[in-house]
Amino acid sequence: MPVAVSPLAPTAKLSALGFALLPQLYTAAEVAALLRCIEAAPAAGPNFRRSQDVFAIRNLLGEVPALWPLLATPTLRGLLGELFPAGCHLTKAIYFDKPAGSNWLVAWHQDLMINVDRRAADLPGFGPWTAKAGWVAVQPPAAVLENIVTVRLHLDDCDATNGALKVVPGSHLGGMVPPETIAARTTTATVCAVPAGGAMLMKPLLLHASNRSTSDRPRRVIHLEFSDAELPEGLAWREKREM
Repeated sequence: MPVAVSPLAPTAKLSALGFALLPQLYTAAEVAALLRCIEAAPAAGPNFRRSQDVFAIRNLLGEVPALWPLLATPTLRGLLGELFPAGCHLTKAIYFDKPAGSNWLVAWHQDLMINVDRRAADLPGFGPWTAKAGWVAVQPPAAVLENIVTVRLHLDDCDATNGALKVVPGSHLGGMVPPETIAARTTTATVCAVPAGGAMLMKPLLLHASNRSTSDRPRRVIHLEFSDAELPEGLAWREKREM
């Protein structure tokens, strides 16, 4: 079932529900420029993943720096000013392309890990740690995750047929959910359809998932994470970019 439109403002929706839908954050011309920039990038290196079912670029702005001037529009900056009145920084940027007919699905989960510059010992509340392909990630305390806002910019019309996210409204308020209890919490799930140029705002602790694509339409998304939190001394956000 598509998500119902709420009369709450986006910031209020985000606080109460854990997500908010913005029908237009970028114009059609701005979306076209973003796609041209991504398509012109050399798709090679350890931060690029390409298969039949997915094309992804992590450390997106490091790999495609020309994207940032196209992304940092006055509209985006205005939105971030509402979300973080005292200012914020970007902490992660990823590009996802779910091609037409992709059989890639994402099971129900919360986004619990952040990318950092190193592994730091003896930080209370931080862990477990992972390291892969030169990248270090860690699960931080819940207070850090609660401070993050994800902006998912949709470059294509997205609905249930091409992998729109399913979410459980309000599930971010329950903190970190034990994996074995997640299935029982998804009975109130709803699908978040977003038009091209629109965005979905969400909190990392919101339970979310996506189905396999059943249409011939792609689902290309730029995933941006923002925070105003500073990490403990000796640890830094891997992709930090001041706003």
